[in-house]
Amino acid sequence: MRTVNIHQAKTHLSKLLDQASKGEAFIIAKAGKPVVKVVAIDSPDSAKVQRLGFLGGQFVIPDDFDRLGQDEIEAMFTGER
Repeated sequence: MRTVNIHQAKTHLSKLLDQASKGEAFIIAKAGKPVVKVVAIDSPDSAKVQRLGFLGGQFVIPDDFDRLGQDEIEAMFTGER
């Protein structure tokens, strides 16, 4: 996310607001420290965006997943080949 200082924000406010309205949020900083975050009103709230489970149903996990390679791993620990 882009960070601009107060002077840049005042100088380029129209351009920055146009970009924010297109979904490019930005932060205004004072003395290098973030003060406010500017986002479009209709942009999705980051707290509401659900990431967990977004690939649900696209992969199949085998029933023996926890036993895959079990014989080879046991052979490595016992020194057998």
